Amino acid sequence: MSQETSPSALPLAGLTVLDLSRALAGPFCATILADLGATVIKIEPTPDGEMVRGWGPFQDGISVYYLSIHRNKKSLAVNFRDPAGLELIRRMAGSADILVENFKPGVMAEMKLDYASLAARNPRLIMASITGFGTSGPYGGWPGVDQIAQGMSGLMSLTGQPETGPTRVGIPIGDVVAGMWAAIGVQAAVIQRQASGRGQLVETSLLAGLIGLLTVQGQRQLSLGDTPGVAGNDHPVVCPYGMFEAKDGPFNMAAATEDMWVKLCRLLGMEDWISDPEYRDNAGRHRNRAAVKKRLNEKFAARTKMEWTLELVKLGLPAGPIFTLDQVFADRHVNETGIVEEIDHPTLGPLRLVANPVRMAGMGGRSIRSAPPRLGADSRQVLADFGLAAAEIDALVAARTVQTL
Repeated sequence: MSQETSPSALPLAGLTVLDLSRALAGPFCATILADLGATVIKIEPTPDGEMVRGWGPFQDGISVYYLSIHRNKKSLAVNFRDPAGLELIRRMAGSADILVENFKPGVMAEMKLDYASLAARNPRLIMASITGFGTSGPYGGWPGVDQIAQGMSGLMSLTGQPETGPTRVGIPIGDVVAGMWAAIGVQAAVIQRQASGRGQLVETSLLAGLIGLLTVQGQRQLSLGDTPGVAGNDHPVVCPYGMFEAKDGPFNMAAATEDMWVKLCRLLGMEDWISDPEYRDNAGRHRNRAAVKKRLNEKFAARTKMEWTLELVKLGLPAGPIFTLDQVFADRHVNETGIVEEIDHPTLGPLRLVANPVRMAGMGGRSIRSAPPRLGADSRQVLADFGLAAAEIDALVAARTVQTL
């Protein structure tokens, strides 16, 4: 790995982000910005902080859900029910670069923290707003959570087996994707602000974010009126490409080109199918998918999934075993390539976290610079950095408008 880059040299260094968001979509957006070097201040409601601090499971009393998405941030605990607390946030937004929120539509306006109100005081402010379904249309204003969006986006209709029907993705993919789209939009707005001098409102939703991922499956519907069903573990248009059974369990393999198909047939002693009109091209193999899979599985049953993986990769065919998470995080490649980083946590000690997967010279050798903060751990320092005098900070703490450790 390359030498660690100083914080002042990171890509988004110098930008200040107020993270008012909760749960996953907004916090994930803010985490991306923090990884890239922005100063992200997580403004949490008192007395208990971000809602996911109470979501299990827990490591020594600390939510692992919280640990997974709040690295590289500072925690400022504010009483949102206190008018002075809301005014403090407005004051901070007056000099911040970016604000991230994912409240139900209308809530920010009720608190006078909506974009129009804040931009009147700070025209350079960029606000990222993530909702379940957007703010217009028949569903605008509906509350939205990940699984509802997975279902309404069509993603669940593509995921699963014919026997089971629609199946949710095993992580909150709608939240994560919306956070990623929002982070992309924010960075574009930062670039545009360099020319215009003005910020703007950046909006996305869980529903739109997932529909934006449908790619070929969505275009099949739009162009051909072809409604795909559950894809199972096979590629919807390429064969063979999917999950197969080795001697010791399942693995994935893709013979995605005709050259790869020929190599696969020769490796497995299936030369008779190289010229067979039923199997020599992808269209024929796709028509006869069940027969292809049956014969391949009969061949693959002779050896282990890792043995087949090594043989196939040697020939230039993509292949790999299907790992459980304990195998993923014990894997030599995962650990040697920096996908997991370790940071010291003030309560837990050494803490392993999944790192930002982006690699670029400007980020140096690490993406995790600080552990997920304890509630209110940075309240005093953050307010001092925003220009509040010590006496004013003391008064806010005494009035319980602000909470510290």
